[in-house]
Amino acid sequence: MKQNKYDDPDFFDAYSQMPRSISGLDAAHEWKFFRAMLPNLHGKRVLDLGCGFGWHCRYVREQGGQSVVGVDLSEKMLERARAATDDPGVTYLRMAIEDIDFEEGVFDVAISSLALHYVERFDLVCDTVARSLTGGGAFVFSVEHPIFTAAPGQQWCAGPNGERRHWPVDGYQEEGRRVTQWLAPDVVKYHRTFATYINTLIDAGFRIAGVSEAPVAAETIMEKPEWKDDSRRPTFFLISAIKSDVG
Repeated sequence: MKQNKYDDPDFFDAYSQMPRSISGLDAAHEWKFFRAMLPNLHGKRVLDLGCGFGWHCRYVREQGGQSVVGVDLSEKMLERARAATDDPGVTYLRMAIEDIDFEEGVFDVAISSLALHYVERFDLVCDTVARSLTGGGAFVFSVEHPIFTAAPGQQWCAGPNGERRHWPVDGYQEEGRRVTQWLAPDVVKYHRTFATYINTLIDAGFRIAGVSEAPVAAETIMEKPEWKDDSRRPTFFLISAIKSDVG
């Protein structure tokens, strides 16, 4: 049974109040790195896994994408996405990412923003995405950084006055289920190492085109001090991969 916290009213209300939920892509500090990894989207058929409020779907169309299919398990997220999207080129489907089953070669690009760390079988998703992409198609995604997901507490080690001293990394090599507290108790995520992310993509027939840990520059912290923590430990891990077979 796939967990669907986003349809929990309290969780959804808390998520809706986050800056990125209110102001969109530019309020997410990893966005500029994600955007830089994307191929030219003009005329492309795009799949968005875990599309949420549809920000990325609408961006694809703004960049001249031919069509976008956005997939999400949360009906509340999709309701918001549909309300904000007036575009016949965008289709929203309610289903779990693990359940996608599209025909071979129907997309040119697949993207996913901060959704795949909720998926238990990353290998199956990679295989399915590879099958649905055309030869040379791109798969660009972001997840919570493996350093961030290793310890289920996902909290700083604090000093006697509550100051944030350091970020704990424990159980890094022990992959699998983590029960965390993020906006609500008992949020299930899945920890994977760097090696697993990269090797799983390679095994599915991708070559790695680039990776990023979304570094935060000092001048950015001056403008957005709330991003300071992300300069002390990485929060996001981004990968751009290309389907190897071009036949």
